[in-house]
Amino acid sequence: MEKDTLRKIGTISRALDSIANIEFKQIKLTRGQYLYLVRIYENPGMISDRIAEILSMDRTTVARSIQKLERQELVVKKSDPNNKKIRHLFVTEKGKELAQVIEKENSFSNQMALRGLDQSERKQLNKLLSKVEQNVDQNWHFVKNGGKREY
Repeated sequence: MEKDTLRKIGTISRALDSIANIEFKQIKLTRGQYLYLVRIYENPGMISDRIAEILSMDRTTVARSIQKLERQELVVKKSDPNNKKIRHLFVTEKGKELAQVIEKENSFSNQMALRGLDQSERKQLNKLLSKVEQNVDQNWHFVKNGGKREY
């Protein structure tokens, strides 16, 4: 049963990711770029390291995706007034429009995926998935920082 839980989460994730990639192709966003765009939209001025942390992604992958968003004029970097090495990220007007479309898709997908669950079940599912996310995040940090898991 436990083996099936992560498989189900993976299947759900891959299916929703595939749907988003197909739908966002028409707005010229490549695989996963929508994740970065929306996080920057939700958190104006954040830095790329923080995005990597939020999404449990490596910094290099995040940096490459942000560069693509910059080339598409969806995101701009602005230097920190106190430390010129720090670059804050902001969405452009064009990026804002796309982020709003992405948020609509996300809301639709949430409603579709949770159809048939009452409020209590939705709260319970969210609470349980938050615990799973926290466990995985702790393990991800451990391994990312050189830890070796014993299995």
